Amino acid sequence: MTQEHAARFFKAVREDAALKDRLKATTDPDSFLKIAEQRGYHFTLDELEKQITEMSHEEVASVINPGVAPRRHIMPR
Repeated sequence: MTQEHAARFFKAVREDAALKDRLKATTDPDSFLKIAEQRGYHFTLDELEKQITEMSHEEVASVINPGVAPRRHIMPR
């Protein structure tokens, strides 16, 4: 069920510009999870990582990368 929460959270993010902007400013996974929890979505870091791997690079970048240098990533490469 929590993996489903992660998927639904990303869907909600795509529909909410303010939430998307807030997440783009996030530089660490714990803050990302805290924002999700505040919205009623509960999932673990592992579930977040799994959901991210199922998304295209463009989808991930539209949610969690600011798109300006220096690039910050929620999951460092």
